[in-house]
Amino acid sequence: MESTLAPANIQTIGEELAVAWNDGRESYFQLEFLRKACPCAACGGEPDILGRVERPPLSYGPKSFALRTFRIVGGYALQPTWQDGHDSGLYTFKYLRQLDERKGKA
Repeated sequence: MESTLAPANIQTIGEELAVAWNDGRESYFQLEFLRKACPCAACGGEPDILGRVERPPLSYGPKSFALRTFRIVGGYALQPTWQDGHDSGLYTFKYLRQLDERKGKA
């Protein structure tokens, strides 16, 4: 039986979020990278009736990349709350792993 991907431990270390996964892998995310990858509709946009996604204009302030806290939602996602109050992004565990793989190719 295959286990479900989930973090075993999550810690903020300086300007990074460290995730130790239940499969033994570790991921480290710069907080600025993580915030700019926010998957919420306000940050990433929503598809229109034809399926086109228009990303809204975004501006970041001095508190945008400081992580206030985070919580696990429903056993499938991480929801960060940033110092500027933004908290609508749900980063599924699968999405976080994809981000980790993407940053390795950048």
